[in-house]
Amino acid sequence: MYHVILEPSGLSYRAAPKDNLLSAAKRAGIAVPEACRNGVCEICEARVRAGTVLNTRNQHTIQVGERLMMCRSLPLEDLTLEIDAVMAAGAIQPSKFQAKVVDVRSINHDVYRVELQLPRRRDLTFHAGQYLSVNLPGEGPSFFSIASGPAAENLELHIQASPDWGSAQKVIDALKPGAEVSLDVPYGKACLAGAPSKSLFLVAAGTGFAQMKSLMDFLDGTSYDQPIKLFWGVRRHEDMYLRSMAQQWEADLPNFTFLPVVGDDEDNDWSGHHDQLVRAVLAAGGDWSNVEVHASGSPTMVYTLMDALLDAGLPTDAFFSDVLEYAPRN
Repeated sequence: MYHVILEPSGLSYRAAPKDNLLSAAKRAGIAVPEACRNGVCEICEARVRAGTVLNTRNQHTIQVGERLMMCRSLPLEDLTLEIDAVMAAGAIQPSKFQAKVVDVRSINHDVYRVELQLPRRRDLTFHAGQYLSVNLPGEGPSFFSIASGPAAENLELHIQASPDWGSAQKVIDALKPGAEVSLDVPYGKACLAGAPSKSLFLVAAGTGFAQMKSLMDFLDGTSYDQPIKLFWGVRRHEDMYLRSMAQQWEADLPNFTFLPVVGDDEDNDWSGHHDQLVRAVLAAGGDWSNVEVHASGSPTMVYTLMDALLDAGLPTDAFFSDVLEYAPRN
């Protein structure tokens, strides 16, 4: 297997001698633009910065400085390629889109599944685990994790709303099937631009599960085979609104483990549930040097978890959460 580095994104993947560079990148979950897959459209063009490549169309060896079509190229050694169209995690700038509301349905007592359709889906690129803003006239932006993977035709949101939560309820009231809604997308650096090299701990509280679903949908289309542990913390059993989905992943995927954490006590405040969730994560740990953690929930939960894991030996650069960006500690 050869090691392929893509610049300037810094993403990397492995390719066997008989792998074309495009297919190997796709198996690693790296979104290389493509269309024809036979070297004609030139959308997957890159330039060699280090190493040599075999052009399968004419059996010509491509050297440093020369351009190639990744779909028609086999690695002959470790490579560094320059391809500006491949973006690092969190490097895609948000843009405005108009979307049509396809479906809004209640999936438990206070969570709604929302499906949105863009007129030209190919115009939007995002990474698994990112989020968007819903922009209603006269209101500030409302931010929600994208629950669908980057390859999905429509965007999926999980919105927790009740009459007591004014902003979220206004969004649900406005998102009627057939309506048009303004979005800014994508946001967030706690995402995956390619399949990671380490095992994954996914830690969600409440509707933080939406971000984890996006990550799982993305990984399902890659060759990722490292262990995945999903921890989902909720107050009560009925708050685990897609428990059957997580259970199905566990049944279907040999490398996946689902660990629900349920307080089941209406009198407990969230800090108690956070402590319970953190204890469950710590108890399941092993070699923290070989784990990548993605956490989604309130700032209290995320920072409690992060502090505990760093004390246990998790490297700082192996912990990912949008909270670190939108609610940084002073």
